[in-house]
Amino acid sequence: MGLSTLGIFHTVIGIIAIIAAILSLIKNGKINLDTTTGKIYFYFTLISALTALGLSSVKGLNPGHILALLIVILVAVAYFLYTRKKVNNSYRLIENFLLSFSFFLSLIPTVNETLSRVPVGNPIASGPEDPIIGITILIILILFIIGSIVQFRQQKRINKQGMTR
Repeated sequence: MGLSTLGIFHTVIGIIAIIAAILSLIKNGKINLDTTTGKIYFYFTLISALTALGLSSVKGLNPGHILALLIVILVAVAYFLYTRKKVNNSYRLIENFLLSFSFFLSLIPTVNETLSRVPVGNPIASGPEDPIIGITILIILILFIIGSIVQFRQQKRINKQGMTR
């Protein structure tokens, strides 16, 4: 596999963030920053995205770096909105979307790297252009859209009832 020390650290932190997001989505129907899993997702995603800036097989700024910076911006804005929960409950709609979108974006390089490297010696995909990667990302995109609609409806119901979370 040939991962650097930074690459191994980035991978472990990223896997923990993804597991935390999945657990939060299953338990809460969203990545909830009020919960331990939501907090783990937030902090570990920030670390993972920032460490991704130090990883590259090519010199200079590349699409992976742009994606990492976008993820940092998304989770930072979501956290800012989270801190404003008492100010405006409608911020929850945007917060939920931003966290879910950051999760979706995190899965793009995850799918590419995983399918291009596993199993070691005979990976499932030959590279980013392999159709299996495109199909997998398309399925994840469809799940993201469905999940966002469900979250939106759930949060609208909560907002209508006047609850804060």
